[in-house]
Amino acid sequence: MTSEMSLAAGAACAGAAAWLLGGGRPGARRARLLLAGGGVTGTGPPPPPWDRVVGGVRRLRGGWAPEWWAPVAGLVLALISASPIPAAAGAAGVPLLRRVRRAGAARRESERRGDAVIALCGALAGEVRAGRQPGEALLGAARDSGGLGDAQAAVLAAARFGGDVPGALAAAAGQAGAGGLLGLAACWRVAVDRGAGLAAGLDRLEGALRAERDRRADLRAQLAGARTTAVMLAGLPVLGVLLGTALGADPLHVLLHTGPGLGCLLTGGVLEAAGLGWALRIVRGVEAA
Repeated sequence: MTSEMSLAAGAACAGAAAWLLGGGRPGARRARLLLAGGGVTGTGPPPPPWDRVVGGVRRLRGGWAPEWWAPVAGLVLALISASPIPAAAGAAGVPLLRRVRRAGAARRESERRGDAVIALCGALAGEVRAGRQPGEALLGAARDSGGLGDAQAAVLAAARFGGDVPGALAAAAGQAGAGGLLGLAACWRVAVDRGAGLAAGLDRLEGALRAERDRRADLRAQLAGARTTAVMLAGLPVLGVLLGTALGADPLHVLLHTGPGLGCLLTGGVLEAAGLGWALRIVRGVEAA
């Protein structure tokens, strides 16, 4: 039974490779080009097979979210080991991997918005020094930098029609990474109510935001080694399984088809998850502090 499933998995992989090497359905692609008025579909030499393989892999990666590769890998491993446990583990890992992907995307978006706020402060200071009124300067600086994010329409409306600009800026600061807009709101309120220089306050605010961003980047660089070490230690059991398979010990059969192996697999998985989560929580706590 194990050999039959291994042959089936090998045939599936070979079929996928043949599809990638063939570039999908070239006849259908050629027909679509002709019907679309593309004329000649190409008379030059075909691209090398490796280019077609890379292109096929990129198309698959672009069409699938990364977390969906977990059940695919689990299914292949389940066919090889003749056990449903890897397939179930791969399916269970989809929500966790999706959460990690979304958290990373949210962090990058927050960093981009923080950079845009810094650019907004610098551009607004330049507009004010050029002799423009604060409201007019904010209109131009916001369009150039995009630092207001989703709240740009509300803030610009307040600036254009004489509304509560500091209040609109404070509300816009609730977006992830846009906390610097609170400082901009304070500078605006002081400049308008007390007649202080807006450009000087914006320069100090921009410098403070840049210093804070650089400090976070330096801290993240210092913690990169600890995070990488934790991930590498988490991958050591997988390396041990691969070494055991290379030596002919068949660790997959022991782990997935025997009682003691299943117990070791369950205990090791729980300890692995707890250790990795603990290490990453320490790193995140240091970053937050």
